Amino acid sequence: MASTYTPLGVELQATGENAGTWGTKTNTNLQLIEQISGGFTQQSIAGGAQTTALSVSDGSTGAVMAHRMIEFTGTISGNQIVTIPLDAQNFYILRNSTSGSHTVQFKYTSGSGSTFTFSATDKGDKIVFAAANDGTNPDIKTLAIGTGISDVVDDTSPQLGGDLDTNSFNIKIDDAHFIADENGLEQIIFQTTASAVNELEVTNAATGNPPILGASGETNVDLHLKPKGTGEVRVGTGAADATLTSSGAHNLILDTNSGTNSGTITITDGANGDINIAPNGTGQAQVGGNKIATAGLAVAFSLVFG
Repeated sequence: MASTYTPLGVELQATGENAGTWGTKTNTNLQLIEQISGGFTQQSIAGGAQTTALSVSDGSTGAVMAHRMIEFTGTISGNQIVTIPLDAQNFYILRNSTSGSHTVQFKYTSGSGSTFTFSATDKGDKIVFAAANDGTNPDIKTLAIGTGISDVVDDTSPQLGGDLDTNSFNIKIDDAHFIADENGLEQIIFQTTASAVNELEVTNAATGNPPILGASGETNVDLHLKPKGTGEVRVGTGAADATLTSSGAHNLILDTNSGTNSGTITITDGANGDINIAPNGTGQAQVGGNKIATAGLAVAFSLVFG
């Protein structure tokens, strides 16, 4: 029976095989194991966009992929891809020492498993684990090392090097904590409610349309603007007239206390629409502190509003 080989090239000798050379082959295996567990090598990937395939060298030392640490070198003028065979399983320390602002991707030779990519500006070290966890779509799993951190909790002043992509996950903020401005001062403070089901929804808009600050959650949800103390709710820029209007062809109704025990002022939508003042119960409409009869409302509005 002939020898077989592991995915990283270690020779598995059959019983009774290699008489007279068994010691040499065993020594080579030991050197190969030492190389896999702690060896360092360099791989030039200089050139334009290309794929560099690393391969195994059965029964001998020297194969780049059979080293613990691989340093990528050379001047690159395009994005690079470095591949390993589907059955290779090992921890690797990768170092990107290339020149040129292009990405370097480390992946299996085929399949849709996860990969690792040095960004165009990342010239650092990374630990990756080639998992060989699937015969068709194996994953490359990564862990940052060097000057980086494994847990953001360890960094008291973290900074992003690019946009933060939540990858379909959410950002959780503790109760009464905030998003700060560039000076570290409160910009938005978040207060929590146990078992909350209603929330704010912010929607941006294309040219010519206004962004929307709305309520979401249950079927019918109010939107509550809450000043502090005796503060007021203000609208407008402070440099021009301000307009309150309904969204779409609908009436605008003003009342108090969510409509409970409240009169209303209704501005009716449409051409020649009325403005209807409806006091609550036996209440009366007043102009300048003077009560006016219902029949006099039209005259009063004519005098007050022209």
